[in-house]
Amino acid sequence: MRDASVGFQCPSCVKEGSKQTRSGRATYGGRRSDNPTLTSNVLIGVNVAVWLAVLVTGFAASQLVDLLGLLPRGRCDAPGGGFFPGAADAQTCALATPGTWVPGVADGAFWQLVTSQFLHVQPWHIAANMLALWSLGPEVERSFGRARFLALYLLSGLAGSVAVLWFSAPVDLTLGASGAIYGLFGAIAVITFKVKADLRSIGVLLAINVFITFAVPNISWQGHLGGLLGGAAIAAIIVYSPRARRTQIQVLGLVGITALLAALIALRIDTLG
Repeated sequence: MRDASVGFQCPSCVKEGSKQTRSGRATYGGRRSDNPTLTSNVLIGVNVAVWLAVLVTGFAASQLVDLLGLLPRGRCDAPGGGFFPGAADAQTCALATPGTWVPGVADGAFWQLVTSQFLHVQPWHIAANMLALWSLGPEVERSFGRARFLALYLLSGLAGSVAVLWFSAPVDLTLGASGAIYGLFGAIAVITFKVKADLRSIGVLLAINVFITFAVPNISWQGHLGGLLGGAAIAAIIVYSPRARRTQIQVLGLVGITALLAALIALRIDTLG
């Protein structure tokens, strides 16, 4: 027999417990990542690839910006900047020569809700977001495992897009990974609270980012807020699911979040139409 924290354990029990410890499960379910930086590095690579494509196809004037950016409702762009507010559809825009119609989510460009999360134009924008992803992503993946981390990242970004869809001007173009990044902030806050660690460090970091959100012009507070709340809700489902049937409960919770976001998208499109 061997000493244990309470009483004694037989050698075979200790051996079996060691096997379970090395079974590769992450803290909150899911397979433990052998390389918890891999997913974040791949996401960074995708963002950089899209940014380079924008850079070589015209930078801010690239057609990729209009194609991939999030526009709640289509607009008729005028040459040299601005748009024709009276042209509310492609047919009317065609009469406003030389207007160029740019479709939005309400016009069927649903992909923008996701692609806008990987789109950047300004170098400082992508640098700040990718630095945050490189710093925060591996920490969350260590706790959640790869699949749950990726679900958190993408759904947080979608939650940010939904907030933009509802609360930004219908003809304002929004882009950037900030919604997903703020989802990581929300997740780390939930994990920190769950383990009863000191919340002051993440609180200070969040406070600084919130200040920047409202102090710097042309930053989408809608996307930041939606991503933060979405990330916190998703992380709470993952972290607080009971051990019994943990995976099933987590999957049902994530499906529920996805269904809620889909319903909000459909409702908003109906009001924009």
